[in-house]
Amino acid sequence: MEINKKIPTGDIRTIFFDYDGTLHDSLKIYSLAFKKAYVYLVNEGLAEDKEWSDKEISYWLGYNAKEMWKSFRPDLSSELQQYCSNIIGSEMKELIEQGKPVLYEGAFDVLSYLKNTGFHLIFISNCNVYYMESHKKLFQLDRYFDTFLCSEEYNYNPKSEIISNIKNLYPEKMVIVGDRKQDMDAGVKNGIYTIGCRFGYARATELEEADILIDDIRELTGIF
Repeated sequence: MEINKKIPTGDIRTIFFDYDGTLHDSLKIYSLAFKKAYVYLVNEGLAEDKEWSDKEISYWLGYNAKEMWKSFRPDLSSELQQYCSNIIGSEMKELIEQGKPVLYEGAFDVLSYLKNTGFHLIFISNCNVYYMESHKKLFQLDRYFDTFLCSEEYNYNPKSEIISNIKNLYPEKMVIVGDRKQDMDAGVKNGIYTIGCRFGYARATELEEADILIDDIRELTGIF
């Protein structure tokens, strides 16, 4: 654990949780789905054949679909971007229905501890409604989270804008826990404390603004 700034943990009442790369080891299913979409592009003559490593693919985790394709292949038409997004979504749906997703070790214990301690827990993810609802059902996440937010419900706007629109509905003070720059930006832009997860999919400098850095989700029980 590394503390960059002082967080008044005794005053925190609301905790926003990113999902993929923070609670869910999402690369296990996203990697397969990404590769399937890329094979389609290769077969259509729209991309060169390439062996993607999990590390390379992990860069796109944490982006919503619109941001991902705008960054990855901005040259593709919006129709093709949507088609490839659908390939990824369909493959991940199949893997979810097969029960393939896995949460990080200790995630359930941490959520249970925080819920029983009296924190207001909010799920916030750059995902679509199906993904959120299917994971909620698979892991019975509504046992822990009071509120579920996903970017599809907000026209795939950034988390910083979503939180800005809803934060007055929840008890202060607040903290967001996440593994990507988008999560840190959401906290900084909304005056919310930040906890960066180094075990997720962030690149070297993405978590520089975090108030606390952790290397295991279970460290949260020592913070709160």
